[in-house]
Amino acid sequence: MSAFAGNSLLCRAALRDTAIDAASFTTLRLISGALLLAWLMRRRGASTLTPAPPRGDAVSALALWAYAAAFSFAYLGLTAATGALILFGTVQVTMTGTALWRGERLAPRQVIGMLLAMTGLLYLLLPGVAAPSWRSGVLMVLAGVAWGVYSLRGRASTDPLAVTAGNFKLAVLPALALSALAWPYFAWDGLGALYALASGALASGAGYAIWYSVLPRLLATQAATVQLCVPVLAALGGVALLGETLSLRLALAAMVVLSGVALVSLPKR
Repeated sequence: MSAFAGNSLLCRAALRDTAIDAASFTTLRLISGALLLAWLMRRRGASTLTPAPPRGDAVSALALWAYAAAFSFAYLGLTAATGALILFGTVQVTMTGTALWRGERLAPRQVIGMLLAMTGLLYLLLPGVAAPSWRSGVLMVLAGVAWGVYSLRGRASTDPLAVTAGNFKLAVLPALALSALAWPYFAWDGLGALYALASGALASGAGYAIWYSVLPRLLATQAATVQLCVPVLAALGGVALLGETLSLRLALAAMVVLSGVALVSLPKR
């Protein structure tokens, strides 16, 4: 979740404070993630003497690309608070709804925890929410659905590093196609490119591989709820790294959200 929060900070900084266009940011992000994961796969193969090829699949790769692209374009017209609320609300609905449809059941404690985490997130973000344009709102909903699908499919992974490496490799192809289509809007920025490379290699590539290693050990409802702490971690990261003020609202929201996540995630006994 700390990697996800770092990714949000990097994406927001690049698309708000530099001139790089959203398609180029997305493509650089996915390429740098793919290169880092390919290097990690090669290192693992050299250490075990049994190199294994990346094992992604087309559906997961398309979900990954759809999330990354929709996320980038949506933030061109959304505030950070509005985007986070739409994104993680959609992820929660997508993953929890799918889990309940498949027969997962929540204990009363987990229901209370889920509601508590959502309440804390709303308390943190609602004062900064502005009415979004319908295009940006729809794009962020699509990003949330795509990320929910990507996370749900990751629960079946048996080799998180290989699967994530394969998904990133396959996702580069539609990203390049999107950049070609968006060529008339191409805009380069050195600092924005650095943000994209860091976002892809560290916060996305390495972070998503860790996420896929954790997912098989979580219920889908737990995996959905734990992600609600990402906006809180991003806000705390702004305090620690960007010199932003630690407000009473942020402190209270952090305690409420993390308490709710704990209630959902802790063992039943």
